[in-house]
Amino acid sequence: MRPFLTAEWRYLVMLNYEVDPDVLRPLVPRGTELDTWQGRTFASMVGFRFLDTRVRGLSVPFHRHFDEVNLRFYVRHRGPEGWRRGVVFVKELVPRLAIASVARVLYNEPYVALPMRHVVEMTGAEAGAPGRLEYAWKAGGRWQHLAATTRGAPRASEPGSEAEFITEHYWGYTAQRDGGCAEYRVEHPRWSVWEVDNTALDIDVEGLYGARFVPFLRGQPSSAFVADGSAVAVYPGTRLSPGEGPPPAAETPRAA
Repeated sequence: MRPFLTAEWRYLVMLNYEVDPDVLRPLVPRGTELDTWQGRTFASMVGFRFLDTRVRGLSVPFHRHFDEVNLRFYVRHRGPEGWRRGVVFVKELVPRLAIASVARVLYNEPYVALPMRHVVEMTGAEAGAPGRLEYAWKAGGRWQHLAATTRGAPRASEPGSEAEFITEHYWGYTAQRDGGCAEYRVEHPRWSVWEVDNTALDIDVEGLYGARFVPFLRGQPSSAFVADGSAVAVYPGTRLSPGEGPPPAAETPRAA
């Protein structure tokens, strides 16, 4: 099958927060269940560069390179080959209205278009020099951001580690307007990660994600790291068969 979208995802700042599973269960798409690491349930704030973006092999002028910031959590679905580990997005921020509109129409993904900017200071970071990354967006009349400073050279995540759990998900799941669920495959090589010395998250949690996330995202992250990223391929979505798993407890919120 030919990919629907190809791109490079680079310099992923990943701030990971342990979240009460009861907060996430109403958002779990039909046919999936929450995925956990050592019995703990996580949501991640992720910011990264979306580069050389092509749809069906074609680049769209002024839409090849942009930032994305998202809040995501982790689910799994039993496929023919065994468990498929994937992500669900609570909300995805991008700077272009056309990108947000296409993603919402085709995948029902909760994209929102906002002014965005970034700082990428990673010269020498592959060899161990300190690096600095910041992804910012303007909402509610002010700039908000997430940021991290890297330490040392990137290394492959250890098998069974929290970093492996966060980075090695290769499926996306999206609740549909009729209560069903779409599944799509994301293909990329295994990522290496930098350790970080400092992180920052300045965000209007309630305004962006709702009051349920306030107690978790206003605290310190359980872990944080920066993934180097790679070329990725996103394949067309398919619907899970009706009746696969219990329905979600409530409808997934629509992006404003």
